[in-house]
Amino acid sequence: MNYGRLVSAAVAATVADVVYGFLVYGMLIASEFEKYPNVYRSAADGPGYLPAMFAGIFVAMIAVAAIYSKGYEGGSGLSEGVRFGLLFGFFGGVFYGSVNYGVLIINKKLALMLATAGFFEFLIVGTVIGLVYQPGAASKR
Repeated sequence: MNYGRLVSAAVAATVADVVYGFLVYGMLIASEFEKYPNVYRSAADGPGYLPAMFAGIFVAMIAVAAIYSKGYEGGSGLSEGVRFGLLFGFFGGVFYGSVNYGVLIINKKLALMLATAGFFEFLIVGTVIGLVYQPGAASKR
């Protein structure tokens, strides 16, 4: 595992995730979150927590990039990233949707929206990691 490539992939994945999060969670489905004022932070309160959220995303993306590097099977960055993103997206989408529905006071519609958004979020993250984390010749099988 090359730590420079790992950090580069994590930075790129963090940027992609933050942009995706802003567009999807912050704009596209934000009105759904507003229906649950005792469950989610208000739009006015949220920005104060963004530094901690961004730091957490970056640390998580280091782990995701490390998992990618361990599962690399020798294909192109794009194909490996999409394959990884599909698997991780399926995991994340099912996990997000079912856990949030089970523990938060939300309806099935929002749970399905979170599952779908989580799937595409990690499909994109996996693809970005695959494109940025280019294993060296010794890593290719």
